[in-house]
Amino acid sequence: MNAKFTEILVIDDDPITREVIEKILLNNGFQVQSASNGRDGLALLDGPDGMRPDFIFLDVMMPGLDGFGTYTMIRQQPDLIDTPIIFITSNTDQGVIRKCFDIGATDYISKPVREAEIVARISVHLELLRHKQEVNELEQEHAELRRHFFARDLQKPDAFKAVLTVSGKMQSIFQYIESISKTSRPVFITGETGTGKELIAQGTHAMSGRNGHFVPLNVAGLDDNLFSDTLFGHVKGAFTGAMGERCGLIEEAGGGTLFLDEIGDLDTLSQVKLLRLLQEGEYYPLGSDKRKFSDARIVVATHQNIQRLVEQGKFRQDLYYRLRTHHVDIPPLRERKCDLGLLLEHFIIMASEALDRQPPLIPDDLLELLESYHFPGNIRELEGMIFDAVSRSTGNQLSMEAFRMAISRSVMEQSYGSTPFTIMDNSSIPRDVEALGSENLMEQFLDQHFPTLKELNELLIEKALDRSHGNQAKAARMLGLSRQALNKRIKRRVDD
Repeated sequence: MNAKFTEILVIDDDPITREVIEKILLNNGFQVQSASNGRDGLALLDGPDGMRPDFIFLDVMMPGLDGFGTYTMIRQQPDLIDTPIIFITSNTDQGVIRKCFDIGATDYISKPVREAEIVARISVHLELLRHKQEVNELEQEHAELRRHFFARDLQKPDAFKAVLTVSGKMQSIFQYIESISKTSRPVFITGETGTGKELIAQGTHAMSGRNGHFVPLNVAGLDDNLFSDTLFGHVKGAFTGAMGERCGLIEEAGGGTLFLDEIGDLDTLSQVKLLRLLQEGEYYPLGSDKRKFSDARIVVATHQNIQRLVEQGKFRQDLYYRLRTHHVDIPPLRERKCDLGLLLEHFIIMASEALDRQPPLIPDDLLELLESYHFPGNIRELEGMIFDAVSRSTGNQLSMEAFRMAISRSVMEQSYGSTPFTIMDNSSIPRDVEALGSENLMEQFLDQHFPTLKELNELLIEKALDRSHGNQAKAARMLGLSRQALNKRIKRRVDD
C-alpha cells in the first residue's frame, strides 16, 4: 500500500485543525475526505457505496455525537471493523487517553497537530497494514496451492496456449502460477536460454485477470539513465533534448504486468530504484522530484544464477529476496523430450507458411536423432534448426542431413568454441569429407587430416566462390559473412 492508494477520512468539528490535517495529507500524496461532525462522517461511510477509507482521523470532543459514540457506530459496519482509527484530542487527561485505547483505538495524537507526527504515525501503521496484507495474501496463496495440488485441471487453460507441451513438469508450473495468480507480489522466472521464459511471463499475466497491458522490457545493456528514462519516463528539461514530458513503460503497465527480462544484467544503481518500486510502489521520472505511483505487477526473468551474483556483489541481496517471493524454474528441453514431436510438427508448419510451401514429411528416424541431442539452445535452437531444414528441403521430405549437420556444428561449437566457418550446404563440404558419410562426419574428417584455421578458411572461401560462380555477394551469404568481410579475406589471400 502506498500514498496514492491510501484514502483517509478526517472527522473533526474544528475547521482549523481539519484544514491543517487535510493539507498535510494532501501534500504527502494521500487522498482525503473530511466531515465536520460525527453524523456527517457516518453519512460518508453509510451503505454499500459509501466511502471505505484506509485510515480514519477522529476527534474525541465534538458536539452532539462525540468521538467515542462515532467510533462505536463505525465499528458496527462489518467491513470497517479492522480499519485503523486514530483519535485526535486536545485533552491530555490520562483517563481520556486510556478510554481511547480501551475501546480499541489504533492510536492517538494531541492537538495542535504537527506534520512530522502525523506522517510518522501513518507510516508506522501503513507498514503494519502492509505486513498484514502480505500475511493474508500468503494464507490465500497457501489455500490455492492446496486446492491446486488436488485439482489437476486449470481454470484458465487458454492462458498458456502459446506454450506447446505435454510435460508433467510444465503442467505443474501452470498450476503453481494459477495458484498465485491473484497476488500482487513479484514472480521470478529462471531457465536456460531458449526455454520460453517470456511465454511463461505472458501466461502469468493472462492468468492474473489483470485489465492492464503486458509490457516487456529487456534490461540487458541499459545503463542507469537509459533504464530510468525507459521505465520511469522524464519531464521537460530533464536532459539535453528533452523537449517535453514522456511517460515511461511503468505507466503503460498500470493495472497490468511489467516484465523485466535479463534481470541479472540490471545496473547496480537501477537495482536501488527497482527495489523502491517493489517496496513502496513509487518512482520518480527523470528530472522530477514529484513521486508517482504504480500498481503494476512485476515479473522478472533470467538465465543467470542470481545467488552467485549476490555472492559476487553484483546484485543486491535485498532486491533478490524481494523478487523471488514466487519462483518458477522452467526445465530445459532435454528434460521434456516428450514435447519434441509436438514442437517439431508446430515449427515445420510455421516454417512452411513463412516460406510459402507445402509442409515436408518427417523422416522416420528424425525424432530419434533429436531425442539423442541435448539442445543447449533449447526450444529456440530447435526452432532455428527446423526453419533451416525446411528452407533447404528440395523434395517432399525433410533432409536428415540438415539436422545432422546442425547438430555436428553445435557439438563443435560446444567443444572448441565458435567454429572457424559456417557450413551452408553439402556442396560447401570438401569432397574427402563427403566421402566419409554423415555419421560423426566432422570427427572422422579431423581424424584423417587436422587442418589449420587458415587452411579451413581458404578452403571454404574457394568452395563458396566456386559454387557461386564467382559471385562474391552469394559467396558471402553462403559463408555467413558480410560482402565487405569476404572482400577483405580475399584481398589478404592475394597479398599473401
